[in-house]
Amino acid sequence: MGSMRMERDSLGELGVPVEAYYGVQTQRAMGNFPISGRGMPREFIVAHVMIKKAAAVVNRELGVLEKRLAEAIVQACEEIIGGAAWAWEGASQFPIDVYQTGSGTSTNMNVNEVVASRANEILGGKRGDKLPVHPNDHVNMGQSSNDAIPTALQVMAVMLMRNQLRPAMEQLHTSLQRQAKQLWPVIKTGRTHLQDATPIRLGQEFLGFAGQMEASLQRVIYTLGELQYVPMGGTAVGTGLNAPRGFASRICREMTSEIGFAMKEAPNHFWAQATLDAEVTAHGQLKAVAVSLTKIANDIRWMGSGPRAGLGEIELPAVQPGSSIMPGKVNPVICESVLMVCQRVIGNDAAMTAAGCGNNFELAMSMPLAAMLLHESITLLAAACRNLAVQCVDGIKATSRGPELVEKGLMLATALAPVIGYEKAAEIAKEASKSGRTVREVAREKTGLGEQELKKLLDPEGMVGE
Repeated sequence: MGSMRMERDSLGELGVPVEAYYGVQTQRAMGNFPISGRGMPREFIVAHVMIKKAAAVVNRELGVLEKRLAEAIVQACEEIIGGAAWAWEGASQFPIDVYQTGSGTSTNMNVNEVVASRANEILGGKRGDKLPVHPNDHVNMGQSSNDAIPTALQVMAVMLMRNQLRPAMEQLHTSLQRQAKQLWPVIKTGRTHLQDATPIRLGQEFLGFAGQMEASLQRVIYTLGELQYVPMGGTAVGTGLNAPRGFASRICREMTSEIGFAMKEAPNHFWAQATLDAEVTAHGQLKAVAVSLTKIANDIRWMGSGPRAGLGEIELPAVQPGSSIMPGKVNPVICESVLMVCQRVIGNDAAMTAAGCGNNFELAMSMPLAAMLLHESITLLAAACRNLAVQCVDGIKATSRGPELVEKGLMLATALAPVIGYEKAAEIAKEASKSGRTVREVAREKTGLGEQELKKLLDPEGMVGE
């Protein structure tokens, strides 16, 4: 491990690597939680550090934190937020496993120690010093893990949704709308229950997909409203002990300025800290997005199935060879990738539901897990939407297969029903199916309808609306 320095906490002494900015509590947590090897998401750490920066500014304003200490804390935080090499490159300064204490206290202290250590370096001290900037007394001033961690969780989710997910969904929505217009002239056979139905425009199907994404965007916007009310200021149990008056509202002001989105103090701290209700609601909306994406990706790959033994109504972009044994095979791999993302998000939602059920009394007890689940689901959905748009939807082309099958469709008989009655139309459809002839041919023989009237009634353009 190289050279070690000895540090002390309330449990005694422990060696910490000399080069580490973190301290003894981080070192203990590393030994306590050798679970997954997966640390807290970087975006979560950045959101948490933003809160430490805001707290330093506010505590300085309120006169409870010395100016030079506040400025050093702010500078250290800005370096971390800005991606400074000392914080992110080489050995991680934020090594705590996701599967740790349910309150996230280990991660909170990890961040406190790293910020304090760097602030002391800025003030002329050495790495690992606890004075003049102390991790608890100064970096954590006015806070508890119990209000800072869930606030960071919600800030992270808001930033990811606004900066990654929403733009990606808008890109996919635009691509689907564009294809709806381009494919509008193509008329094909509709399907219900996986059986032939009356004709539909291929563009209308894509218009339906675009509508799903438009509704999904509204769900994301709703979710942002759920997440903007943060528990900051409640400290340990929601009473606000040790937080100066006005602390929470000022923190929210600073965070709003930092991320460009209004963050507000929760109106009820006892609710906000004791539950993961906002996170469960947010992830539920992400699941709904995943369900919509599943429909879109599945329909697209089915319409592109074949090319000879499947539906073959659209041609998907060929992005890679599809088989290691069958030459010339091309598979709908982009759609399959999206479907697996959706399956993961749906599974994550079950885990988030369980996390939301596991809270007791004054504290939500699965906050690190909730952070990981939200982070993974948001980033996966964002990447999947963007990739589906660019590598699949934008390159889709219609084939001649759909229009060719319309004249052979048995459900054209539906247009005859208002004129000759349902029973007679059903007989014509059955006869056409049995004989292999078209509905038009059988209707010409079995009804007294003239050629012009049949042409008008059985015109696919007249069956698909405007």
